[in-house]
Amino acid sequence: MRHAGMLDVQGIEESQQDVVWIGIDAMGGDFGPKPVVEGAVTAARKHQGKVRLTLVGCEDEVRQEIAALHAESLPIDVLHAPDRVFMAEAPVRAAVRKKRSSLNLLANMQAQGDIQAMISAGNTGAVVASAQLALGKLEGVNKPAIASFLPTVRGTSIVLDVGATPDCKAMDLLQFAVMGSLYANHVLRLSRPRIGLLSIGEEPEKGNEMTRNAHRLLRQSSLNFVGNLEGRDVLQGKADVVVCDGFVGNIVLKFTEGALAFLAGRVRNEVRNSITGRFGTWLLKPAMLRLRRSLDPEVMGGAPLLGLNGVCIVAHGRSGPKAICNAVTMAVRYVQQGVNEHIRRELARIPSGDSMMEKEVAPCT
Repeated sequence: MRHAGMLDVQGIEESQQDVVWIGIDAMGGDFGPKPVVEGAVTAARKHQGKVRLTLVGCEDEVRQEIAALHAESLPIDVLHAPDRVFMAEAPVRAAVRKKRSSLNLLANMQAQGDIQAMISAGNTGAVVASAQLALGKLEGVNKPAIASFLPTVRGTSIVLDVGATPDCKAMDLLQFAVMGSLYANHVLRLSRPRIGLLSIGEEPEKGNEMTRNAHRLLRQSSLNFVGNLEGRDVLQGKADVVVCDGFVGNIVLKFTEGALAFLAGRVRNEVRNSITGRFGTWLLKPAMLRLRRSLDPEVMGGAPLLGLNGVCIVAHGRSGPKAICNAVTMAVRYVQQGVNEHIRRELARIPSGDSMMEKEVAPCT
């Protein structure tokens, strides 16, 4: 059975000896700097000699957490950020006005070449806004896309965009497909990823104007395009990369998270209500533990923001130490594999949207 590649969280390739410099937003998560610092310390110990980390946030709080973990000797720098962006703040307003926030300092550090990647579990909109303002987009990219991960019956699928760009055109979806395919190939090590377009039916003529035109562009591309997907196809693993606009993708992501939590809770309540249920749970415990790990969002660490002239990993606000550590591994592999250069080169080969489009696609029926 074909499986989408999972990130190897055991470590960075031994053949890669260059030290990668990564900045981490110490104040962005829902639980303050403690889990972020713990995750950074774990990553520094695991990848010692291969990464150097800079934690940006309230210096006193960050250094206190480092001291509590006896990690003063690790290659971890601390940069003080007097401002902080909160989850409820307007993203663009925070990015423009809070110049000394941990987010803006991180993005500017990367723009100046002081770090090679940034990680934040903060306000997603503010992360995207700060990164775009400081780093800009890669040459040839119309709009950026957040690529998230969903468990499927065949492994893991990438879904993009899940929130960076709510309003898209057909050409944007083609670019998302290219970026997602290259990420899956070079970071997840998946050869020739299958690309699916999320729509309301499998037929090419189904969907709105954007998806119908995107289907035509994808069909004419050199990508391994498997056609339209309906919502029920996503978790069946019918594609390794699922393409949609950020409005739809964000709904898919959050609905799936809620549905999985709901089902897990219902199963847990049902088995507790009978002796046979509890006995069955004991027998199934190994399988349940494997399933739980496959559904654990912390295994992937975060979602890359593709299309930037830099590297930005957007972690979940509730990220624990394991997620932060795995986000570091993801960022290092992104840098080592030169994903942005692959994206830049591949997009340069794509003709303009107008030249690729044929006659108007038939209306939805």
